[in-house]
Amino acid sequence: MHLWVNQHRRDQRLPRVAKGQGCEVFDETGKRYLDGSGGPALFSLGYSHPEVNEAISEQMARIQFGYSTTFTSDAIDALAEMIAEEAGPDLKYTSFVSGGSEAVETALKVALQYHAARGDGGRTHFIARRQSWHGYTMGALSVSGHLARRRPYENVLMPVTFISPANEYRPPAGVEVEDLTDYLASELEEAILDIGPGRVAAFIFEPVVGAAGGAVPPPPGYAQRVREICDRYGVLMIADEVMCGIGRCGSWRALALEDGCSPDIMTIAKGLGGGFMPIGACVYREEIYDAITNLYGTVASVHTYSGHTLACAAGLAVLKIIRRDKLVEKCRSDGLYLKNALHQRFDQNAHVGNIRGRGLFLALEIVQDRENKRPFSPDRKIADRVRAAALEEGLICYPSSGSVDGINGDHVLLSPPYIVSRAEMDEMVEQLERALRKLDLH
Repeated sequence: MHLWVNQHRRDQRLPRVAKGQGCEVFDETGKRYLDGSGGPALFSLGYSHPEVNEAISEQMARIQFGYSTTFTSDAIDALAEMIAEEAGPDLKYTSFVSGGSEAVETALKVALQYHAARGDGGRTHFIARRQSWHGYTMGALSVSGHLARRRPYENVLMPVTFISPANEYRPPAGVEVEDLTDYLASELEEAILDIGPGRVAAFIFEPVVGAAGGAVPPPPGYAQRVREICDRYGVLMIADEVMCGIGRCGSWRALALEDGCSPDIMTIAKGLGGGFMPIGACVYREEIYDAITNLYGTVASVHTYSGHTLACAAGLAVLKIIRRDKLVEKCRSDGLYLKNALHQRFDQNAHVGNIRGRGLFLALEIVQDRENKRPFSPDRKIADRVRAAALEEGLICYPSSGSVDGINGDHVLLSPPYIVSRAEMDEMVEQLERALRKLDLH
């Protein structure tokens, strides 16, 4: 028998999925699961949306893929145009790929090509943040500040400078919350000066941190300060919105919540294809595209399946539905509803240290001691146990470990499909409470 390798422990047996509809998934035994996390913040429209299924079928009946170095297509052109409309006036050009890691890899390459095209080829160094996650390809992993996930590859990753995470719940030692933005801005500027401004290609960060920290929003004014510093030293600003973008945080761009601020390069994926087809994208400013193509003729970062026609047709259908049904606005209002429900249920829980996030991108940080924010020992495997207990209750959530320093700390991410009903959100909160009650957290 040939066995596939999954991402879970070798001693875990996963249920076998049979079908899904809306926010519900059923395994082969008929057990129902309510998807409280959209998988990994992926299923923006839930499962088996009839209009997306129809768009995929119609495209497949014509042609599955016109290879994108040979052909353009209605699907890729229309999807690129819609992304440009939604991303705002600064971000106009899109390179399509097959997922989030490839999107980040492309963003790094676009930054390097841009500087080289402008005669600034010495700008090859990247700055990123600790407690960040950008993907498992080698470049994306290099800029990811998650110690446990980096560990097997540490000796071969490219050198990157890491600075503090932007986390009001866990600010750097000795820094008051009201001083956090100033501290982080100064730290970024000092890092650029230490490396040498002429050597820094870009600063990459998640506007709202996903898997590595658990729906961590920045302190007020953070993105504007980053924008000012990057502009001052000619450093590109890369916003990784693979998890937090496409409306999940209550605006189409998560960074749009930081008024008057847009990145030079943005990565999107997950919610873009909604899990119907693998697709991601790197979106960037016109001046970046012009600088690269004026010298090289093309942006040199293409994969076999870049701009896959069927994937673009699926992504276009997803974005049309999000726009038509005003699901970005729904994420904003329903996010407030879900966050309030979590506060009502868990504010008195001795092991829920923090409830945070934006829109339908929320998390609970699980701690051993709420007063001093002390995390559980990694040996307790809290995240794994929460995941298992939640599945027993019929809830799919997204627990992760390492949220404090890459090794210690546990959180539970809730990021349901945008179509979730308030009754389903209430059920998710009840299921999570029952799951946590099952665990011996003392």
